[in-house]
Amino acid sequence: MGYRSIKQWPEDERPRERLLRFGAHTLSTAELLAIILRTGNREKSAIELAREITMRFKGLKDIEDATPAEFLEIKGMGRAKVAQVKAAFELGRRLLRSDQDMSSRCIFRNSSDVFEYYRPRLFGLKKERFICAMLDSKNRLFKDMQVSDGTLTSSPVHPREVFRYAIKEAAASVLFVHNHPSGDPSPSRDDLAITERLVEAGRIVGINVLDHVIISDNTYISLKEKGYL
Repeated sequence: MGYRSIKQWPEDERPRERLLRFGAHTLSTAELLAIILRTGNREKSAIELAREITMRFKGLKDIEDATPAEFLEIKGMGRAKVAQVKAAFELGRRLLRSDQDMSSRCIFRNSSDVFEYYRPRLFGLKKERFICAMLDSKNRLFKDMQVSDGTLTSSPVHPREVFRYAIKEAAASVLFVHNHPSGDPSPSRDDLAITERLVEAGRIVGINVLDHVIISDNTYISLKEKGYL
């Protein structure tokens, strides 16, 4: 029928051998995915199965977001292969997070620094997550905390809970970060209202609110820079 296992390919055409010889950056997305899948089935090779996945989901973000049930609709994708793909994406996410060792005392000089620091942590989430970053007198991050993990469109935040921890940790100032899963970081009326309440609560307890940064996967908005603080 014309089907050939990857093992039957010339050695310099096999994805795994090419990766080891020339580096992972030389392989296509489908070839890298084929290495993760390891094997195909009786009808298609691992690379053909990988190409079918990339055609079905139209990009890495869609592949990452796909549910196990969606993967299982593809002939040749069993539960083990689905787990392999999901594990690979999670390792990539953890690698991004590992670069953000808080012991390095990250200094936030501007909203762009905040975006670069928190983007990997919030990337791809389907729910809004609200984070309070606690800083010392030199704007160095020494601790942060997840205040809430909301629904797709809301993340309930209570000033009492936010500043209880900031006071306990003796924060000189705080800034707030949350994500918009929709991809549009524009602030909603609720975002502006809660920011106003948080700023007022900070004034009462003597902790300055430096900014509230709203993040999407690829961009962000600083409420301070937009004049809302």
